Amino acid sequence: MILSCAFGNRLFHVQDMAHSPEIKAKLRELPHKPGIYLMKDRLGSIIYVGKARDLKRRVSSYFMPSKNRMAHTKTRALIDSIVDFDIHIVRNEEEALLLEGKLIKDYRPRYNVAFRDDKRFLLVRIQLDDPWPRFRTTRVKKPDGAKYFGPFAHSGALRGTLEWLNRSFGLRICRAQVPGERDYQHCNADVIRKCSAPCVGRITREAYLENVLEACDVLDGKGRKIWLDRLRQEMESAAEELNFERAAQLRDVLQHLEKTLNPTRQFSRGRGVQTTVKPLEDLAELGELLGLGKPPRVMECFDISNVSSNHIVASMVRFTDGASDPQNYRRYRIRGVDGQDDFASMAEVIRRRYARILLENNQTAEAQEDSQESLIDRQRRLAQSGKARIILPDLVIVDGGKGQLSSALKELHALGLDELPLIGLAKQREEIFIPFRSDPICIPHDRGALKLLQRIRDEAHRFANGYNALLYRRRMLESVLDDCPGISPNKKQLLLETFGSVARIKKCHAEEIAKLPGISLKLAQVVIDFLNNRSSKFL
Repeated sequence: MILSCAFGNRLFHVQDMAHSPEIKAKLRELPHKPGIYLMKDRLGSIIYVGKARDLKRRVSSYFMPSKNRMAHTKTRALIDSIVDFDIHIVRNEEEALLLEGKLIKDYRPRYNVAFRDDKRFLLVRIQLDDPWPRFRTTRVKKPDGAKYFGPFAHSGALRGTLEWLNRSFGLRICRAQVPGERDYQHCNADVIRKCSAPCVGRITREAYLENVLEACDVLDGKGRKIWLDRLRQEMESAAEELNFERAAQLRDVLQHLEKTLNPTRQFSRGRGVQTTVKPLEDLAELGELLGLGKPPRVMECFDISNVSSNHIVASMVRFTDGASDPQNYRRYRIRGVDGQDDFASMAEVIRRRYARILLENNQTAEAQEDSQESLIDRQRRLAQSGKARIILPDLVIVDGGKGQLSSALKELHALGLDELPLIGLAKQREEIFIPFRSDPICIPHDRGALKLLQRIRDEAHRFANGYNALLYRRRMLESVLDDCPGISPNKKQLLLETFGSVARIKKCHAEEIAKLPGISLKLAQVVIDFLNNRSSKFL
């Protein structure tokens, strides 16, 4: 099968893509350096993110005929879809791994499997204000006043490094907030792990904090070369003394430290990553193409997700200045629609969203005054003066074509928000539909304005599907109790409200369940036995 794809304004066959002047020029300019590559399809969408020790060798291999012939079916499908690519150069493999994970989470490419979940790289956290601080690993950085290190690309090396730091500086590893003599009675860490035993006063808090700060300096990379040289010398000395076990331990510590302390940048959103995405320029272009008169700084996009008539949900995502604004995301369970009806579902979510905005913003006396200005102008004036709780968007986007657009327009008209800019984005050809205009607007696929619309549409789709999957999992768990002998709907509700989930009920003892009103010890044991005998795939 030969697939025809567009590059610029030309059409060519994928098998001839490596011979195109554009691809040849880009391949010649590739450096022999580590980095990330992003493969794109004919629509300009990122379909695969990969990392490489040598960008030139790795990326060039995709355009060799032998690669396509010998590759797995999925890999051949990826290769056949590639029309263009971008690269990001980094300093080392650790940076490449961190950046690869971040970009996969940002773009969610079709052909990537790893890193698509919400799992993040490990961080190290220490709260210096604690009585006896200790290192902990976490995957989420919170504004809690603690000191964080990382993220770290190699979790095994990080844990080995923390083990060495705790031993070397006599830091505690026990979980007690303020360990005391009672904790010490059940702990041999001072003997086995060389803990300084602050729980029984073998070290003052001042001396312990000095050790903690010195260990923090090591994690910060301060004196990295000195520590590595010292460990290397100790390893060589142990080997010369034929103490091979000690030499092997030091070798492992050395390898862990080298991986953990290898300098890496933190690739947070909008920092440290070279990118072709230019949100402000894309916004200006979009405003011009849609005839809005100004860039749509605040955009809201709606999507409907229905797996069955029992689970119909909607999502609303907000982008501010071209970037996602997760704090203002909203999700909805569709209530007033029977069966699968995308048009009616879209109407309901539009009505609920903007009726709520008007209700909350009209709490002030000024908002209720009679005025010659339009409802939208009044809402925007209140927002500028800080008297409106929620700012109306500059552009409303619905995922779909004329049907979804018409449904949304009727609801906005009923609320008095006729003049609120509204468009529909149809997926099949990425056509943009505007109210009272029969022909759609077709923006070229290489334009930043369309890519911006695609990003917000894809984010709304992801958010809606995630909510649908969550509700489905909850329903599967809760329905298990429906078949339990002796459990009425009221008792089922009581159990779930008390313990939170079926999985938690399963872990309880019968005596705990029997404490609930209306549930005897015998019935509680029936529940436990029933859940333990059920298939584990639902629990």
